[in-house]
Amino acid sequence: MQAESFFSENIRKALKNDPPGEWMPAVPHECIRLHSGYPDPALVPYEQLKKAASDLLEEERDLPLHYLGSPRINALKKQIQDRLSARGIHSSDDELMISSGACQAIDLIARILIDDKTAVAIESPSYMEALEIFKNYTPHIMSIPSDEDGLQTDQLESMLEERKRKGLVLPRLLYTIPAFQNPAGTTMSAKRRTHVLQLAETYDFLILEDDAYGELGFTDFPPPLKAMDQDHRVLHVGSLSKIAAPGMRIGWITGASKFIRALSWFKKDLDHPFSQTVTAVYLQQTDFNERLAVIRDTYRTKCAVLISALTQYVPESVSWHVPKGGYFVWIKVPGADTSALLTQALSQGVSFVPGKYFFLDPQDGTEFLRLSFSYADKNSIVKGVQSLGSILKQNVRS
Repeated sequence: MQAESFFSENIRKALKNDPPGEWMPAVPHECIRLHSGYPDPALVPYEQLKKAASDLLEEERDLPLHYLGSPRINALKKQIQDRLSARGIHSSDDELMISSGACQAIDLIARILIDDKTAVAIESPSYMEALEIFKNYTPHIMSIPSDEDGLQTDQLESMLEERKRKGLVLPRLLYTIPAFQNPAGTTMSAKRRTHVLQLAETYDFLILEDDAYGELGFTDFPPPLKAMDQDHRVLHVGSLSKIAAPGMRIGWITGASKFIRALSWFKKDLDHPFSQTVTAVYLQQTDFNERLAVIRDTYRTKCAVLISALTQYVPESVSWHVPKGGYFVWIKVPGADTSALLTQALSQGVSFVPGKYFFLDPQDGTEFLRLSFSYADKNSIVKGVQSLGSILKQNVRS
């Protein structure tokens, strides 16, 4: 049987392009997991979610386990609307969709906006899963460099001007993580936030704002792009994965009602009524602002531990950006091939993510790596950086 003959035309076209990027080698369980973009295990609200599920099932028995689930599922949408409103994003019921995490939200947006003739602009480096999603829909992806102030909007403007002058296709969508970016940990400046919104109006494109880390600022809490959006050009994607429990798969999309309506046509997973209702009960029983304060303080401390260890144990030629929130520290290792270094690191019991996974052209990430301070405990962070530092000293020019 020739399986290819059964594929749809869009899949056949996709398979002619480069295949999705390879993923990291398996990380041994005993490794210090500085690659993991997971919440601190101590911050996952196991007991609270257990109580919420128990209370729900005790009161409603089988009802939450049916297709439609409990009517209490409707509370989740209002709870998310209230949290967004506190951050300057005001959405009606027809301007908000609950999704199965942020990845489903990004994929749904790509599905309604992108085909193999349209173009997408992304900041570089960028979230690896988003890169793979966009590659599934179009070969026309444009990388815009970023620096310590986030997306370089002047470079974006230059690209747009040049393509317009030459009569080339302009991007329909810009993907950005403006707050505590993955992987770089950077935050887009206020000036650039204003500029990118102006460019979206001038050159008629939409912005997909991935705000997975937006509530994880250590001291500063920049307003989301969506809170500044006067022209309904921002599709805002958020998630509880980084601040509650990723396995619950609670995300959302906020945008103009015409987009939410189109997204709903393609969202065929029947939601997750039990997970969503348990989350709603959990949020009803929790002072979430108080919980966020604990989460922020924990990650602020762990980030400081990682930065201190880097300062002490890695060669002076190695540099990094100190984030103001989020999960990650982005490191440049001059002259290195960080993919090759990963093999040594794993053999020494520590993991990281090589930079190549975060770039459209993997060669652009050869000298970079991403460390996470979110998952490992403080002692493990120090021990892991010590091991990594020893490897770097043997392989990197001083």
